[in-house]
Amino acid sequence: MIGPDELGEFNLADENVIDVQSITDAVMSTSQSLTELGIRFFLNLLVCWLLVQFFYYRKSRRRDYYFTFMVFSSAMLLLLYMMGNAEVGVGLTLGLFAIFGVIRYRTETVPIREMTYLFIIIAVAAVNGLAPLYKVVGALSDSPHYELAVGSLGVLCVSNVLVLGLVAILESASALKQHATRLILYDRIDLIVPEKRAELVADLEKRVGVKVDNLEIGHVDFLRDAAFIKIYYSLGPGESATIGELTKAKNYVE
Repeated sequence: MIGPDELGEFNLADENVIDVQSITDAVMSTSQSLTELGIRFFLNLLVCWLLVQFFYYRKSRRRDYYFTFMVFSSAMLLLLYMMGNAEVGVGLTLGLFAIFGVIRYRTETVPIREMTYLFIIIAVAAVNGLAPLYKVVGALSDSPHYELAVGSLGVLCVSNVLVLGLVAILESASALKQHATRLILYDRIDLIVPEKRAELVADLEKRVGVKVDNLEIGHVDFLRDAAFIKIYYSLGPGESATIGELTKAKNYVE
């Protein structure tokens, strides 16, 4: 037999269970979802455009990568936003590594500067696509709902500004004095000995037309009286040496 005291305890426990179960989850409205997506998309688009237009394109002048970076950043943002809402967790990380692998090993070789900007754009898209913007208000009340967290939005904007500032500082520092290399098939192997280094440098500067900062002597072919020499030189303001990336792929093998 159950006594009145025990019956009262069961009723109290049932009431507590009912009270806990009566709390409903907050649901984001359609207008809030569209607002959140718009904030993320246009903020990411603005930051990526600033990165590409004022830092990357100003020096490289590569229209093909300009298009690639802008489209890739928008597509990556939408992908990460949808995956973040699905709470894929580890799958998100594995998917990013798979994307990196496809980019690196399934396409032509990407120059180091372009690859760096690509990773920056992916990182910015990840931050803008996954950072929380809305918070639940009234979670313990009968009508919990979402509200835009101004503080979270401010932190997100500051994060993007920090990325832009870091890139601006590094680009300004690198623009002070840029270095480049050139591989030359040299025909005067009598000058490659250490005793004639000054004469070798003078001949290279006269024939190539650049101020040689340093040089390395590679393979020497005594049958053809030729040697491979790698020279290091400085670039002037606004100058580039992108042609070196094209010739390196041939490895200079006949």
